[in-house]
Amino acid sequence: MAMDKKEVMRAVKFTLFSASAGLIQIGSYALFFEVFHWTHWVAYLVSLVLSVLWNFTFNRRYTFRSDCDIKRAMLLVAAYYIVFTPLTTWAGKLLTDAGVNNWIVEVGTMLLNFITEFLYQRFVVYKDNVDTNSLADGEKKSEE
Repeated sequence: MAMDKKEVMRAVKFTLFSASAGLIQIGSYALFFEVFHWTHWVAYLVSLVLSVLWNFTFNRRYTFRSDCDIKRAMLLVAAYYIVFTPLTTWAGKLLTDAGVNNWIVEVGTMLLNFITEFLYQRFVVYKDNVDTNSLADGEKKSEE
């Protein structure tokens, strides 16, 4: 079953916004861990929050082009992170305590986040509210 053109473009947009959020996460993690010498888990949590806020804002508007209730969408994303964050914080601590390089743990966690968050946002958060905002409306009108 082939993905339609809109879904491919949606995946590309999500990838690009996630890459920009990844730069925010890596940059802030480097600052907190390498410069301020915070422990892995504290640097990870703060950098994760910064990247999530960035990613949510852009993906809601441009990737999923949704006009759904922002409070509901944020709560659903928060629910994802209520599960994802403790699990990855705990696993990251176990791995770094066992001697795995902090950067390997950080990048691996970011890749896991990228894949699972796209699926969660597409099929849970924005399931019935994709292409419903003014950007999508403008595109529909220009196609007519």
